[in-house]
Amino acid sequence: MKAAYINRYGNIDDVQLDEQSKPLITENEALVKIHAASINPLDLRVLEGEFKAILPVKFPFILGNDFAGTVFQVGANVKQFKAGDEVYAKTDQNGAFAEYTVVQQSSLALKPQNISMELAASLPLVSLTAWQALVEIAKVQVGQKVLIHAGSGGVGSIAIQLAKHLGATVATTTSGKNAQWVKALGADIVIDYKTTNFEQELKDYDVVLDTQGGKILEKSLNVLKRGGRVISISGPPDRDFAEAIHANWLLKCIIPLLSWSIRNKAKKRGITYSFLFMQPNGQHLSELSKLVESGKINPIVDKTYAFTEIKDAFQYVNTGRAKGKVVLKIAE
Repeated sequence: MKAAYINRYGNIDDVQLDEQSKPLITENEALVKIHAASINPLDLRVLEGEFKAILPVKFPFILGNDFAGTVFQVGANVKQFKAGDEVYAKTDQNGAFAEYTVVQQSSLALKPQNISMELAASLPLVSLTAWQALVEIAKVQVGQKVLIHAGSGGVGSIAIQLAKHLGATVATTTSGKNAQWVKALGADIVIDYKTTNFEQELKDYDVVLDTQGGKILEKSLNVLKRGGRVISISGPPDRDFAEAIHANWLLKCIIPLLSWSIRNKAKKRGITYSFLFMQPNGQHLSELSKLVESGKINPIVDKTYAFTEIKDAFQYVNTGRAKGKVVLKIAE
């Protein structure tokens, strides 16, 4: 099968598009023929080796984290899906930038019936991130105030829609040129990060979803009220992350130290800091499918590329200017 893979950590030029062996399924897995996959900033970070000390990969490594396609074959214990089902998922072990991938039954969901494969492929990673942050961790309630950083990005554009569905007042940061665009998604308050310091404009927020890390994460503490929560997908990992990746005893000691400073600063203000290590989850995706089918959440795709144009697609994602997601069309 054709696949996009790397033989070493490096840069976009190190991505190879060539033949790899079709993966084999076990009794709890499904083999899926991929129609479309999407590129996330995470894919670039994996490619560059940012996580190699904590989450090393085995080469050759097929890239890609989310996809939509058709079930081709199922293992003996797979009862929820059958050959021919149209599905989507966040990958668990095998990459998505390939003509076929293998995924655990528990990670799969039927794709929303009202959208194309390309639109469905744009959703799993970003929508699961938004769901697990706002529903599972923050448990956002009607009337709460939520700040979502980078509202025009892949995660932000879905998180705004989900937070509004949950009944929150939503603030977001973006560039001025995207202000009306994120308002149309549901943002109540839009902060132009190029001209305005968000921490001087916002106060007494219940939840911040941080997609930036660094100084943005630290400044976010200033907008939260006591009892508030900041959830980061770009900040330093915490003890829960070490447990989730089944780290060895040494890493379990080291990893929590990476977030000690931000956790301590948050604690002094009566705020909880959480690092979100999003997990594949078919049940969560099934709930999100209902929201897509009812029109509560609309997938946002900026550009679609042919599989052979994968390096161009990576370059575009690397500019950081994509509004929503960038999708690869794997099969016709």
